[in-house]
Amino acid sequence: MPSNNAAHKFAVGEHVEFLPGPWDHNIPRGRYVITVALPGDDFDRTYRARSAADGTERVFREPQLRTGEPR
Repeated sequence: MPSNNAAHKFAVGEHVEFLPGPWDHNIPRGRYVITVALPGDDFDRTYRARSAADGTERVFREPQLRTGEPR
């Protein structure tokens, strides 16, 4: 069974951009702020992030995010 012991790529408070995949059409694209770095599973690290647009918090896997600039 694979193990994911690598550090998180994003830090709490960091601004990121959500990159929706083909199954993510119901989640608004845009800027988010990392609020919690979660343990994740054996394949991806996960994060809770707050939308800069509406304040809604969502959970994302690391590959769904890229570094974003604050606005």
